[in-house]
Amino acid sequence: MAHLYLSALRFDFRCPTLQRLVEQLAETARQPLDCYTRALYAFALLGQSRPEGLTVMDEVLTEAEEHPKTLHVLLHGLWLGQDLDRGAERLLALSSRPALATGTDPIVLFRVAGALRRLGRYDEGLDAVDRAIDCLPPGDTSVHADLVRERSLICAARDLHQHQSHTRTSNGVPS
Repeated sequence: MAHLYLSALRFDFRCPTLQRLVEQLAETARQPLDCYTRALYAFALLGQSRPEGLTVMDEVLTEAEEHPKTLHVLLHGLWLGQDLDRGAERLLALSSRPALATGTDPIVLFRVAGALRRLGRYDEGLDAVDRAIDCLPPGDTSVHADLVRERSLICAARDLHQHQSHTRTSNGVPS
């Protein structure tokens, strides 16, 4: 039951609440928390861009091996934590683990596209999000809107970058 409730908090992006509940569980539990619960704790910290989340994530990765659901939780936290040190690079590294690197998981591709956008690798990001859209079954609208929104963000970031580069060059300032 705890996994279900904590997962619901994860998908509602209620990171501080999730963090508090896991910390309460850890205080009252007579045994160490399971790997998935600790991954949810890492998600809560990562989602708040708290650097200690990276430490918890590394500890979970040591134990999780290639458990896809656990890896997805960590990937989600890295995606949400916009201000983490090297967060985008870490997300790309995590997404290359065998359990996630199938090339056919639209959620992994979605998160990769966001990381590539954050790194300024716009063409690669567009390729990843287009592959994600193509991986969706026909008529599956549950994730489609998120993918289209990410595609729009990538295009807007690329256009802004190109505009800024053009403005610097045309004002006599080398880019």
